Parts: sequence; C-alpha cells; structure tokens
Amino acid sequence: MKRLFPLIFLIVMIVTTLQFSCSNQSVNKNGYKTTISFKPGDESKIIDAFLSIKDSTCIILKSGTYSFDNLSIAQVKNILIQGEGYDKTILDFKKQSEGGEGIRVTNVKHFVIDGMTIRDSKGDLLKITKSSDVTIANLHAIWSKADSTSGGYAIYPVMCKNVLIENCYTEGSSDAGIYVGQTDSAIVRKCTATKNVAGCEIENTSNAQVYDNEFYNNTAGFLVFDLPGLSKRGGHVKAHNNNIHDNNFRNFAKAGSFGTSWGVGNASPGTGVIILAASDIEIYDNRIINNNSSAITMASGFAVDDKAAEKINANYFPISKNIKIHGNKIEMGPAFPKPAYEHHIGKMLVAVEQQLNRLDPSRKNKRIPLIMYDGISSNVLTKGTTANPDSICIQQAGDNVFVNADFFNITKPQNWHPTTNMAAYTCK
Repeated sequence: MKRLFPLIFLIVMIVTTLQFSCSNQSVNKNGYKTTISFKPGDESKIIDAFLSIKDSTCIILKSGTYSFDNLSIAQVKNILIQGEGYDKTILDFKKQSEGGEGIRVTNVKHFVIDGMTIRDSKGDLLKITKSSDVTIANLHAIWSKADSTSGGYAIYPVMCKNVLIENCYTEGSSDAGIYVGQTDSAIVRKCTATKNVAGCEIENTSNAQVYDNEFYNNTAGFLVFDLPGLSKRGGHVKAHNNNIHDNNFRNFAKAGSFGTSWGVGNASPGTGVIILAASDIEIYDNRIINNNSSAITMASGFAVDDKAAEKINANYFPISKNIKIHGNKIEMGPAFPKPAYEHHIGKMLVAVEQQLNRLDPSRKNKRIPLIMYDGISSNVLTKGTTANPDSICIQQAGDNVFVNADFFNITKPQNWHPTTNMAAYTCK
C-alpha cells in the first residue's frame, strides 16, 4: 500500500496537469498569446489594459454592467474584445464627460469585438478607423432616446479594409445605425436597425454586400451615398434579401454636421432606399414594404447641391450610374407619413404626387410611384440628349412603378413635367 499511494498520487498529478494544459489550450484556441479577463468593478484596470494592449491579446468582459467615459485601442494587431452576450455584458457610456466616441479603434489589424451591448455615448458608440480585417459581431449599439441628443453613428467603420458586421442591432442614432464609410470590401448581414435616422448607410465604400438584414421604423431604411471631398470613391454595392419596411419615423438628425446639404437630414420620413450620386449599385430580391413616401429614390448630387459639378474629381461624380433594380417586392401604404409633410424633401415628394395627378386625371389620385428618379442625368454635364445615358436598369412588376420627377424644373411649375414613362429605363 505504501508503494501504491505515491503511484496513485503521481497519476492524479499527471491527469490534473493534462487537464490544466487542455484548459489553457481552449482559452487560447484562436491563437491569442495573452488572455485577460475582467468583471464589473475593474473599469480602471480595463481602461489601462486597452491603452497598453499588446499584439495578440484577448480581453474577456464578464457578465454585468460596466461604466466608462471612453475606451481606446490603437496600432496593434490580432485583438479580440469578447463579452458573454449582448444581454449579459453591458458597457454604459452615459456618464461620458465629452462628446467623443464610446470605443475608438485606430490602425488595428485583425480586430474582433463580439457579444455585448454598448450604449448611450455622447458621440459615436463604436468608431473604427484605418483598420483591416475587422469583425463586429453580436453587438447591440443603442441610445436610450432616439432624438438629436444621440450620437451620430452606432457602428462606424471608416477608412477600413475587409469589414464584416453581422448579427448586430442598432437603435437611436441621430445619423446612421450602421455606417460603413470610405472602406474597401465590406459585408453587412443578419443585422437589425430601428429608430435611427438611417438604418444602414454605405458611403464612399466599394465592393460591399448588404443582405439578410432588417431595417425598419427608421426615417430611411438603407442608403448608398457618394459624397464629395472624401478620400475615395465608392461603387460596386449589392443589397439583396433584406427586409426594409415601415421606415416612416421622424427625421431627428442633428443640426450642423448631420444637417448640412449633404447630410442625412435630407432623408424624408417614409423612405425605404436612397441611392445618391453612387454608381454600380444593384438592389434586388428585397422586401421593401410600407415606406410611405418613396420605396426607392435615385438622386444626383444636384438634388441637394446646385454646385455639385464644381466638386467633380477622381473620387466624386454627382450622377448615379449603372443602377440595377430588379426582383424586389415593393408596396406602399395609402398616404404619406405625417412627418413627411414637415420635411423639406418630404414636401417635394408630396408635390410630385400632386403634380402627377394634376397632369393626368386618369391616375385618380394614385400614390407617388414606387421608384422616384430625380431625372437629373449626365446630359446636364455633356449637354447631350441621350435617353438614359447613365444606364439605369429597372425590372419591377406591377403598376405605378416609376416616376422621372424632373427635379430641375420643380421650382418652375409651368415647365415642370414629371412623367411615369419608364420605357427608356426598362432593362433590355
């Protein structure tokens, strides 16, 4: 028995060591050299850990509510910020003393944030700049109030490369819930955005796919913009299999930076999709229902800025080109939403409907058509007369599908002739 006890003890030690080794392997299974775990009450340690973080680090935030002013990570690679679920790990920024971001990530390669809620910062909730191979997953980014006191962007990768946003939820942004800006290669999928001014916006971003999302109860559901004066031109954006519905919420964009002539303050309540000065865009197989001012709007930069031609350069062209819209299920309700009558673009859409019905009594007070094109083509720059010079291709079944709103003449009632003739724009 005396000899047997040391042998049993040795076996137990070996098994325990193997189990411990396997446990460590499991924690670092994604190849992170360092794993650090925190719980509520460790806020000062977490701030220090973010500021001093080294390459190949996993930070685990245990269940509970954390209170921060802000958090920042910069100039590292292979970083994971892991919560225990959006309903368990809560990062609260409501005591933020200044209007900066809640979380700011700068120049990070291979960055992942997963499984938490971030809420109520004065500025953007999560801003990621100049980073590559970024994954934002299972993240809720919300403001408790949907009004102009909210920050602009809930999830905001800008000037990045290879971005994936999936299974996220945003609410209350005074600009866009999900905003991908000046980025090359992005996927937004299986996300939900509600009670934002814009549910999702793809701005000056190339090679993007937006699919399997739900955007509802925003001012506007989904936007594709190219704006002047930025670092790159967008294009080659596909949006498909999305549920874009009931976006009739009031526009509560901030004054100033969010309410300028180029800002999302231009989005009329009741808008499903807006394509503004963007090229090589395909909108297909979506459900676009009960966006009661305009299901789909195609507009040029001239619609918001009469000096758009002066801003043309390698990164900006004000006319939307190569647009394909096909196979969507589109329906609109019987009337404009009340907030549209108080909005400057909303009033223009109301006027389009009224003018169409005035010019053609046979319409019998039909709603504004489902797809509204401002009618401003590249002919205004070339002084040409080509029908559909910008390759707009529409293939949508049903009645009352399209209007060329003739925006150039909207301020001259005697010359203003919006038309529902879409022959030139039907896919050949």
